[in-house]
Amino acid sequence: MRVFLRRARRRQRSVLGPTCYRAATYHPLRPWQVRERWFRPTPLGRRGLDPQEVREFLDWVAGDLAIVYDALAQSRRETDRIKDALRRWQSEQARTRAERSQGR
Repeated sequence: MRVFLRRARRRQRSVLGPTCYRAATYHPLRPWQVRERWFRPTPLGRRGLDPQEVREFLDWVAGDLAIVYDALAQSRRETDRIKDALRRWQSEQARTRAERSQGR
């Protein structure tokens, strides 16, 4: 029984949104993590990548990630603003209907 419960806990997923399910251990990659990533140089006599090119590529990826995260944050703020406006409008409409029904 303990083994079953352990496996069940491992399979549990966290909910980040209404339709986005991810493992509880998932952590999104952040731009600073990409910028700080280093790779060991290849030993002499072996093929490898130019460390400067790798660094430039990682900086480019980190920049794109930062732009995406900023756009996502802006989108979420806009969504919250629209939801609040809709709630206010719905409340006003409900009040207006209630006043009309009481006046009749």
